[in-house]
Amino acid sequence: MELLSTIPAFLVALGLLIVVHELGHFGMARWCGVKVLRFSVGFGKPIARWVTGADRTEWVIAAIPFGGYVRMLDERESESGPIDPADLPRAFNRQPVSRRTAIVAAGPAANLLLAVLIYFGVNLVGTTDLRAVVSQPEAGTLAAQAGFAEGDLVLKIDGRGVRSWEDLRWDLLQSTGGGARPRFLVRASDGTERQLQLDLSGIDMDRIDSHWFAQVGLQPGGAETIVRDVTLGDPAALAGLHAGDRIVSIEGKRVTSPADVSQRVGAAAGRPLRFEIQRDGGALTFVMTPVEAAGPEGKPIGRVGISVGSEFRDTILVRDQPVAALRHAIDKTWQTSAFSLRMLGKMVVGRASWHNLSGPVTIADVAGRSARIGLFAYVSFLALVSISLGVLNLLPVPVLDGGHLLYYAIEVVTGSPPSPASVEIGQRVGIGLLVVLTALALYNDVTRLLFQ
Repeated sequence: MELLSTIPAFLVALGLLIVVHELGHFGMARWCGVKVLRFSVGFGKPIARWVTGADRTEWVIAAIPFGGYVRMLDERESESGPIDPADLPRAFNRQPVSRRTAIVAAGPAANLLLAVLIYFGVNLVGTTDLRAVVSQPEAGTLAAQAGFAEGDLVLKIDGRGVRSWEDLRWDLLQSTGGGARPRFLVRASDGTERQLQLDLSGIDMDRIDSHWFAQVGLQPGGAETIVRDVTLGDPAALAGLHAGDRIVSIEGKRVTSPADVSQRVGAAAGRPLRFEIQRDGGALTFVMTPVEAAGPEGKPIGRVGISVGSEFRDTILVRDQPVAALRHAIDKTWQTSAFSLRMLGKMVVGRASWHNLSGPVTIADVAGRSARIGLFAYVSFLALVSISLGVLNLLPVPVLDGGHLLYYAIEVVTGSPPSPASVEIGQRVGIGLLVVLTALALYNDVTRLLFQ
């Protein structure tokens, strides 16, 4: 059943982002007076085709949906065919470098603009989020060493106001690497305020995910860990656990998040564990022995056959007035773009793992899960992927928009465009880089799918 929602959600997301990107190129080309011959969503054999307008622009939906293109009149392209002399001033190659730059940059800019519009709408309508209240951090974690305690409300991080748990997570992510030691202003449950400093300088950046936050030790307060599903025939079902049970503790140690359950069960293959459970207001105890299963990188882990999630009671409505909503939308788009570039740079120099790179399988999975959560989660996911698409296309890699912009910058500096031979070499290098990155992203996708 999940596949029935994942595939449509992925195709809608992919199609929308491609159309927006290519409309950016198309709209700027038309505004600059360049004749557009074809607007294609996808590559390969057309499955739908129609022609419109005085220029007889061909609109195509093709069989391979991973991309698209806008074909403009260009004397260098054989597909343009014989060109009417009256149309020569409208050829792309005859435009000044400023117009060519604007046309190429308009695609990524359209993706970034889409993200701003989505965030603006979400900020106006408002979303329900968790208050930035932390639970008691596990002993030995960075949060425990910094002095965080149960019920602390985070007010500011490095002077920036924190309104919700999402703000806290985002500010924390942006503080990763580079010997970061963000300063927190927190308010305890008794009303007293104090300054805390979190040392992130040595934090592992192999994977930036929920386990990374668990490693830091900051988890939402007021959370109850709920059993979502129980697999028949596995230890949990045989012991008597039901969907809806609330896990209070394992082996006497309090459970504050689903990560606690996966970590403690994963480390106890073949060893009995005592679960303290709340069901219908009553307290129950169950003992079960995790069975051994294959984990990440083939390492054995324990499994009892349950899926768990969190339920929170301490929520807040986060909503902005129009001016603030637009400002926050622009800030979020800018910060996300900068964060993506920083993470890519850290991966290149070896300060962050390439495991953080994701491909179409992960994107499809997240698209499906966000669509099942609700509209706000899905459109926020669209904004995030749209930013990623815009930033990726601006990288100075031949075959990407950023590669063309690099050629135009060379033309401005030297007074002439790069030679056809150097452009051809650049194209081959760019295709090779994209093939390697795609293969790596797919490998990460399959690894996550098999061992998550």
